[in-house]
Amino acid sequence: MRLDKYLKVSRIIKRRTIANEACDAGRILVGGKPARASYEVKEGDILEITVGKPMKVRVLSVSEYATKENASGLYEILPE
Repeated sequence: MRLDKYLKVSRIIKRRTIANEACDAGRILVGGKPARASYEVKEGDILEITVGKPMKVRVLSVSEYATKENASGLYEILPE
């Protein structure tokens, strides 16, 4: 799944266009390197997001659809 879509589906970022713009601006890092919106997210990837409140998350699963209740189960927030 594309990085911008994953950020939206997992509800880390509210809108896909904002996620896309954040990727273009270099505010999303995967493995310590800036990632493009088209990056294919895999389980185990470490994402560093500096949009709003900075956070670091580990991708636990990749799913095309997620409800509000299970969206937070797609990732795990890591300590800074």
